[in-house]
Amino acid sequence: MIRENGGHAVALKYSMKAIFNTNPGEVYWAGSDVGWVVGHSYIVYAPLIHGCSTILYEGEKPGPTPDAGAFWRVLDEHRVNTFFTAPTAYRAVKKEDPKAKLKQQYDISNLRTLFLAGERLDPPTYDWLEGIMHCPVIDHWWQTETGWPMCSNPMGLDPQPVKVGSATFPVPGYDIKVLDDEGKACDPGTTGNIVVKLPLPPSCFPSLWNDDERFRKSYLSQFPGYYQTGDGGIIDEDGYVFVMGRVDDVINVAGHRLSTGQMEELIGSHPGVAECAVVGIDDELRGQVPVGFAVLKDGVEMNHQDLEKELVSIIRKEIGAVACFRKSALVKRLPKTRSGKILRKTIRQLATTAEVPIPPTIDDPAILDEIRDAMQTSGIGK
Repeated sequence: MIRENGGHAVALKYSMKAIFNTNPGEVYWAGSDVGWVVGHSYIVYAPLIHGCSTILYEGEKPGPTPDAGAFWRVLDEHRVNTFFTAPTAYRAVKKEDPKAKLKQQYDISNLRTLFLAGERLDPPTYDWLEGIMHCPVIDHWWQTETGWPMCSNPMGLDPQPVKVGSATFPVPGYDIKVLDDEGKACDPGTTGNIVVKLPLPPSCFPSLWNDDERFRKSYLSQFPGYYQTGDGGIIDEDGYVFVMGRVDDVINVAGHRLSTGQMEELIGSHPGVAECAVVGIDDELRGQVPVGFAVLKDGVEMNHQDLEKELVSIIRKEIGAVACFRKSALVKRLPKTRSGKILRKTIRQLATTAEVPIPPTIDDPAILDEIRDAMQTSGIGK
């Protein structure tokens, strides 16, 4: 990505108050890595441009190393006012400390708002956070390509009622639509391709480094006049935007377009599941079928067969037999990037391809063999 003008700084400065409701002199913490877009935009540039103190957090994300109380400790020690991290980080905390007992050791009363982005904030994680936090929990959505939020609850302008699962409304400057594959506007509540009407607002990338043609082909060609985000979702009758996941995560089961994000939400509602992923794999009869991968909460003991039966029952009850959800694997952990995003594409490749390239961003390559073994045990894939 390239950003060769001052629009980036203007948008970031604007967002610090309009979206994050953070004032000069306060402490802002983005719990990410400087090597990622969140680190560039909201560890380095935005807080410092706005006159805030910023925190560079070094070390492992919450979990067994160093401990599930790491975030609470930093929030207390530095009297953080605004915190921004990924849902995965708090799912790790929830897995290790489901009753948030470690939080009780610290004073985080200075924290005014918790923001989450980087992947979909699933309702079970939102509900858990809402139950333990004293402040608003805000889901928002943006991309590396945009450099700053595209949808959010504008906490510094006019806070809106929360709808769980939604990133609320488009941020001023973004004209966001949902289109079907033919480029026609979808009805409210109908899943489609999330796009942004051109021109893009300040801070968004104007091209790719030394590759204008790839920029046009990848982002602007499918829907002329629009930037193709690559994400799918809906806009409801009230204008709330629900981002369900990458377009690749919408699978076609015997002619029915189904969201794996919706299935993950349902699996995540199981009381014994800490986190999960659903991917589509090839099926000779139906084209594609969904399969699930679940990680149990610490202290929960359950065999694979019993868990699979219960997950199949949940999906069948809420979506119907049309989902053809019949198989799942019980795993100790899911493959993720170093920033905490689940590598669903890699999981899908493991089920269909003998040789899978190791993603350069993967946190621990050894997990690929663990997933292969779990697939073999569960009868998933080739």
